[in-house]
Amino acid sequence: MQNALLVGLSRQVSLERQMDVIANNVANANTNGFKADRSLFEQYLNSGAHEDNFVGSDRRVAYVQDRGTFRDVGQGPMEMTKAPLDLAISGGAYFAVQTAGGERYTRDGKFAMNNVGQLVTADGNLVLGTAGPITFQPTDHDISIAQDGTVTVLEGSNKADSIRGKIRLVGFDDPQKLQKQGLNLYAAGAATQQADTKSTVQQGYIEKSNVNAVSEMSRMLEVMRTYQGVASLLQQESDLHKSAIEKLADVPA
Repeated sequence: MQNALLVGLSRQVSLERQMDVIANNVANANTNGFKADRSLFEQYLNSGAHEDNFVGSDRRVAYVQDRGTFRDVGQGPMEMTKAPLDLAISGGAYFAVQTAGGERYTRDGKFAMNNVGQLVTADGNLVLGTAGPITFQPTDHDISIAQDGTVTVLEGSNKADSIRGKIRLVGFDDPQKLQKQGLNLYAAGAATQQADTKSTVQQGYIEKSNVNAVSEMSRMLEVMRTYQGVASLLQQESDLHKSAIEKLADVPA
């Protein structure tokens, strides 16, 4: 009887963790370049029966164990903004940015220009090119960014293109190993950088979150109902336990 209570409790703990993951996805449904997280669970077997008259299959009790989460790295929908400094990546690469804590990576291409003409993220971090930060001159206009990340401008009255750098796109052997750092940034962690020759840059677009809000709300309702169902089962088991104790107390000595 105690095993049923422990199994139910393990399920409730895992459901609570799953609810936290879903809630975070829903909260970031409108975050540019956000990648949804998914929960992973596994069966944990523990021996709960010790009497010799139990058959082998009845000796092990299965609990629910929260193994962790994995990241859905699928492409988010592209939204056209027509802003020349808005960039989206088509493919699996990441933008490289320089932060106070070192080099970080992001899929959020909502870029701007700071007061000294450098290309920066919405939080002011420098966007890195293949030769360092991308810097514009005061007379630059008609900014054009090719699919390979090459940044060209028209300078003053000059009608010839001037190159200001090339956006650095970074690929990884295993994106699941990237570590979230907050502010829509990732650290490389144990992931190894590798050449990415397939990803392209789309100027005038922003990659939106790949979270499907309707699906996530459906999952949230499903988790809530499952939690309530387990809670009802645990209450029944508790009542049964209480009833058994009361009946044992009534047995004559």
